[in-house]
Amino acid sequence: MTDHRDLRLRPLPGEVTRLLTGSAAPPRLVAHPRLVHDVAVRLVDGLAAHYPALEFDRAAVLFGAATHDIGKAVHRAELSAPGSAHEPAGRELLLAAGVAPRLARFAAGRASWGPDTGAEDLLVSLADKAWKNRRVPDLEDLLVTALVRAGGGERWEAFLVLDELLTAIGDGAEERLAYQALFPTA
Repeated sequence: MTDHRDLRLRPLPGEVTRLLTGSAAPPRLVAHPRLVHDVAVRLVDGLAAHYPALEFDRAAVLFGAATHDIGKAVHRAELSAPGSAHEPAGRELLLAAGVAPRLARFAAGRASWGPDTGAEDLLVSLADKAWKNRRVPDLEDLLVTALVRAGGGERWEAFLVLDELLTAIGDGAEERLAYQALFPTA
């Protein structure tokens, strides 16, 4: 897969590439996780720089960002239409491939979060929104709470750090959307 114009995306981890190949993922299903994975790297690195006490498994977040939609290899209609059948299918696909349940979880249920949701799950969900510059106040508020718990300080300070980071990430959304549109769903 070649990059579009000046869009420089980080490569997917080798294990993820093997999983996508093994699931016969169509080109769009390879392009999308590259975009979300790339945004996840920027997100976790940016937050770690400001909140080093925030505890999360960086590798798990990046794996989750790169495999969150793998179930769409089974439910291909959901590549271009709404649906959630791909979520449990993705988890099962990953488990069948030998992926640990703690990592397979990212393919299912990332759309539901609450006060007890861990930082890793919040970060994967946020990366899946931020790649296209979609802001979700409830999700961001949960992450701000986690940031304040980890690093202390005021909520408004944590919000400003997250807002600045998401604004910078959002600035590239048009180019990412154009890149994804280049790839067929079949």
